[in-house]
Amino acid sequence: KFVKSVFKIKIMNPKIIAFDADDTLWHNEPYFDEAQDKFCELFSGYASKQELLRLILNHQITNLPLYGFGIKAFTLSMIESALELTNHNISGQNIEKVLHIGKELLQKPVELLPDVIAVLEELKGTHKLIVATKGDLKDQHRKLHESGIGAYFHHIEVMSDKTELDYEKMLGRLDCQAADFLMIGNSLKSDVLPVLNIGGHAVHIPYHTTWEYEQIDFEIEHENFRAFEKITDVLQLLQ
Repeated sequence: KFVKSVFKIKIMNPKIIAFDADDTLWHNEPYFDEAQDKFCELFSGYASKQELLRLILNHQITNLPLYGFGIKAFTLSMIESALELTNHNISGQNIEKVLHIGKELLQKPVELLPDVIAVLEELKGTHKLIVATKGDLKDQHRKLHESGIGAYFHHIEVMSDKTELDYEKMLGRLDCQAADFLMIGNSLKSDVLPVLNIGGHAVHIPYHTTWEYEQIDFEIEHENFRAFEKITDVLQLLQ
């Protein structure tokens, strides 16, 4: 749950505007949902779909400190899930099928979300724009290249995580105070809360589906927080 800001819209002029990438600039989560469906179909004889999805999620969360985020980490978690399901009796052929699911993810086309280019065009001449995302470095650079929007950004930051410390380190490298920073993204947990906690500004643009790990179960009400329905609404905040 979250609350839309009850504060009066105040024009602001941040030094840096950062955009999350996956499910903020382009579609991403539906591809993971599709991959998990394929895994569940492959191992449908071992457990229910709900149990299989929970198993993958548990492995992902357990592995985050070691593997981090992204498709490669997800694929390794699927393999570990398959090993657990089969009591390590899985065939090499089925391991190969799981790897193929991951490789398919790494080759998915990049489809920009509506109005992204229009917003970037509006802001490129007046604000310093960056991408602040997490995930696999090579994959995120691939998607940015294939998206065709890389030229709009002064800096690309692929973070190992999006904690308060990660944001503080990034802002230090960019010589930007938190009060002069605006983060725009679809995850309340990763794109909003840490930024607010260090004194920055954050805008939430919801996506129709969100990875369970990124969901929160409480409301946010903060003077530096805005919740909009679509990315073009951000323009009313900015000079």
